[in-house]
Amino acid sequence: MQIRNSFMQARPANNPAMTLRRPLVLGGLAAALGLPLARAQQRRSLKDPLRLGVDPALMESGLAPALQKAFGRDTGVAVQLVPGPALPLLDTLERGELDAALSNAPEAEQKLDTQGLVHDRQAVALGQLVLVGPAPTRKTPDPAGVAKMTDIAQALIKLRDAALGDPQAVAFTSAGDGSGTHVAEQALWRAASVAPAAPWYRNAPAGGFAAAVRAGGGYALVERGAWAARGGTPLAVLVDADPRLAVPVHVMRSFRVSHPAGKIFTGWITGPKGRAVVAAQAGYRAPG
Repeated sequence: MQIRNSFMQARPANNPAMTLRRPLVLGGLAAALGLPLARAQQRRSLKDPLRLGVDPALMESGLAPALQKAFGRDTGVAVQLVPGPALPLLDTLERGELDAALSNAPEAEQKLDTQGLVHDRQAVALGQLVLVGPAPTRKTPDPAGVAKMTDIAQALIKLRDAALGDPQAVAFTSAGDGSGTHVAEQALWRAASVAPAAPWYRNAPAGGFAAAVRAGGGYALVERGAWAARGGTPLAVLVDADPRLAVPVHVMRSFRVSHPAGKIFTGWITGPKGRAVVAAQAGYRAPG
């Protein structure tokens, strides 16, 4: 399985200095977070890092790597990032093959939380989708004519109509992979009462979604953070004003496994230091 195999690929290098720091740091963190010291000391006997599943947009944007780096620097605890689309990733978390997850698929997360299949689900960041497409100029509008629209549902309807009229000039690229971006995109098509279909509607090839969209030259819904990190000409952000484009990001722990550093991680990532990292990332803001 792709997610399972990526454990080995993402394993961090051993750092003796970090290992020596870890018991002392964990003891202090445990006291600060109200955790029993014995539970923090249990970490001394574990060599495996905290396995954190991460949606691709949160990798491409740099948000997850920034949180991983800052948490490791601050605590000495190793976090292994395991990239994967949100829906299959949450299935993996529910099976106990991950210790925790950073996800942007709130409805699927809420379902697991309601069933008691994840613990400690907390808001980490608020992101946003943006509709990108061929950059308009003063003399030439974008082919679908959606630039600067403020209603995303109306923009998607207009895009569909333009694509049906000229599918060679107007095309839409979908992540098509069960990622948080894909799930949110599908919800927006439903809100517009549009059933997108070939030939103008296509799935991105494997690899970085934002980069694939940029190379393809069509329209797409992309998380703003990923676009800030990977996007650019010949495309531009055309629609971003609708509140329905908001994408919340949550952290949660698995119900089936209990990594000794799990509570410390969720406490740190949702606390002042984690919020500062989020606020410094383009395309995100800390939850209110």
